[in-house]
Amino acid sequence: MPWNRNEMAARAAKELQDGFYVNLGIGIPTLVANYVPEGITVTLQSENGMLGIGPFPYAGEEDADLINAGKQTVSELPQTAYFDSAQSFAMIRGGHIDLAVLGAMEISENGDIANWMIPGKMIKGMGGAMDLVAGVKKIIVVMEHTSKAGDPKFIPECTLPLTGKNVIDMIVTDLCVFQRPDHDSPFKLVELAPGVTAEEIAAKTTASYVI
Repeated sequence: MPWNRNEMAARAAKELQDGFYVNLGIGIPTLVANYVPEGITVTLQSENGMLGIGPFPYAGEEDADLINAGKQTVSELPQTAYFDSAQSFAMIRGGHIDLAVLGAMEISENGDIANWMIPGKMIKGMGGAMDLVAGVKKIIVVMEHTSKAGDPKFIPECTLPLTGKNVIDMIVTDLCVFQRPDHDSPFKLVELAPGVTAEEIAAKTTASYVI
């Protein structure tokens, strides 16, 4: 059966390495913080000005001043540091973040990503996604395999406005995992969710990939 949101986040968390500085995008990616492998220490960075994000607070212990980029309340750690947007994006643009886990509306077969707007719909702004895909060393996308209408989201070419071109290294969906060793290689189907078949992936994917 397909992975649920927490299982998708847990699969993405397996890519974390000790000592990594990590930025987690809005939505499912925020759940990755709950599944950091035992024995691994990672430092979470939020582009709104926080380095060293603690776990989500228990009910009644929330501090409205402590939020992540998705406006969810978080907690601080003894080593937490605070800074302004200029410093935050200097970290991202300077290549100091090892891994970003983001959501997406579309991914193309050559690694383009569209995740910041749908024409005609109100948006609050593009956020830091464009800087993240350009400045972070490794980009993982966690998303549902198809849209609510059942349309594939891993497609030959993105139809929505692009966030970045040829930047995605791994895709984790509710059905499977695609990965590529470098940005000159095609995506490879490397893992299936329990009970999901390669034929089902082929039926719900229009992008080209290898097995």
